[in-house]
Amino acid sequence: MKIKKAPFFYAMLLPIMIFVGCTNDDEGNLVVVDDTAPIIGSTNPLSNATGVARNKPISIIFSELMEPATINATTFTVMEGTSVVEGDVTYADSTATFTPAASLESNITYTAMISKEAKDLFGNGLVKDTSWSFTTSGTSSTLGVVELGGASNYVILAKTAINNSSTSAIVGDMGLSPAATSYITGLSLTDATGYATSAQITGNVYAADMAVPTPINLTTAVGDMITAYNDAAGRPIPDFLELGSGNIGGMTLTSGLYKWTTTLTIPTDVTLTGDADAIWIFQISGDLTQSSAINIILNGGAQAKNIFWQVAGEATFGANSHFEGNILSMTGITFQTGASINGRALAQTAVILDANAVTKVQ
Repeated sequence: MKIKKAPFFYAMLLPIMIFVGCTNDDEGNLVVVDDTAPIIGSTNPLSNATGVARNKPISIIFSELMEPATINATTFTVMEGTSVVEGDVTYADSTATFTPAASLESNITYTAMISKEAKDLFGNGLVKDTSWSFTTSGTSSTLGVVELGGASNYVILAKTAINNSSTSAIVGDMGLSPAATSYITGLSLTDATGYATSAQITGNVYAADMAVPTPINLTTAVGDMITAYNDAAGRPIPDFLELGSGNIGGMTLTSGLYKWTTTLTIPTDVTLTGDADAIWIFQISGDLTQSSAINIILNGGAQAKNIFWQVAGEATFGANSHFEGNILSMTGITFQTGASINGRALAQTAVILDANAVTKVQ
């Protein structure tokens, strides 16, 4: 049986034939058929959001890949009453972004609209024109960073234990408090006055039972870690709520405040796209789980230091996975064999390591 090539980069779509269906033409050739309309997974800002920063890009996440040529200034528009807002429209992966040419006006309700002429790779348009409204704040400031205070001095900071298996490569200082040095295992520490060293660490190790001023410094750092956790957890008015029903695998995420009231899973690669000043805060009420060999990818100049993952449950990173950002966990953080991170692991209980690469960001 022959397979007849279909338009829209058919070779890319062969792996998903079983999801879109197939048929045969008059010559018996197999042809992929997809007549399912794409849908909008989420918008940023959300519908009826208030207090939106005046210089915030406006974005749409679609349920599938779209034909880039159909995402443009004609199909994706923003209006202030009957006036068109000037701006640039871009598309990457499954996300369309409208960036205003100038800051929006303060305390004004705007309406964003995506036309049904926006189509997927098989030529299916949205079922209908879709619009939503949001109201700006009186300020042009964007989402603010989570201030880590003294906790920012550590690449790993925990309260109850830091346990390592095999050989890890850690860049940055480690701290443990109120637990003592004996609760740091697997790093073959060499004691010094007020700190310890290890061949596995480019930096120093500090624990609550070491010489002054280490105990008070750690008490301050742990207090700042808890303050930062509460700050991240308490940020109001999320830009995205329950995105992907707790599964963000394969998504490209623009900057903003994200909230899930349950667990969050990352089963396939996720891209965070934004400039060097873009900020992400992820509020997770349950566990955070990243699958083995899966990556968080930064695009467009995005920086790990501006990414904050507030996790009420456990944070677990699968074998040989790669993560980006600052983890603020109330429960614990576990890096399985070969996992790596650019950022910080800040846990209110324990951090578990197993032949990991952990690198502090500035």
